[in-house]
Amino acid sequence: MAIQTFLFFRSWGHSLSILGLSAALLACSVSPTMPPAAAANIPAATSKGKQTAVFSGGCFWGVEAVFEHLKGVSEVVSGYAGGKAATANYETVSAGQTGHAESVKITFDPSQISYNQLLKVFLLVAHDPTQLNRQGPDWGTQYRSVIFFANSEQQRAAQEYISQLNKTHLFPQPIVTQLVPLNSFYAAEKYHQNFIARNPSYPYVVVNDLPKLKQLREQFSEMYKTSSDEVPHK
Repeated sequence: MAIQTFLFFRSWGHSLSILGLSAALLACSVSPTMPPAAAANIPAATSKGKQTAVFSGGCFWGVEAVFEHLKGVSEVVSGYAGGKAATANYETVSAGQTGHAESVKITFDPSQISYNQLLKVFLLVAHDPTQLNRQGPDWGTQYRSVIFFANSEQQRAAQEYISQLNKTHLFPQPIVTQLVPLNSFYAAEKYHQNFIARNPSYPYVVVNDLPKLKQLREQFSEMYKTSSDEVPHK
């Protein structure tokens, strides 16, 4: 599918009003209460060298951009997880029948940023974890909320932090994020990679994704990668 055709249908498919989307964003915002620190830090002995994390939380454009702006993150790739290699392409995944979810694969240095800090950003900024198969104007299982864990340590850390957040009632509804073992991750088409940096004025991005970057900068300023820092590009 040509990029021009893709952008037209993406825009048409997300044609809700700015007012309605703004209200949705406010409704999905977390409480101003200080969020608890992530429990169950992964032991340092298992955190040497670069590691990866795979999260799914709606359209991968905004999730990718959030994690690209974190110190300690060296690369973020948009892609697909949860399905088979044969169906790992945007046009097929968009039908919602492949088992894939739009996902991001994050490469990070645990000596600079921990997996638990990534969990905090994913659950508190990158998307609304109380929505299972919907994020903003996007509907369908391909937009579901999932943590694809690579090992038992990641699984335990995610389980404990989600349980902790639910107990504090930081969100008005329970967290419904799925925890699923990661089998494979497939990179998305080139035109999806680093989309927001290349298209900062695209209407969908302005309404749905730039507010996430603003929230990240305000809520996690010590982790935010400024313009003077290196921002990964693909």
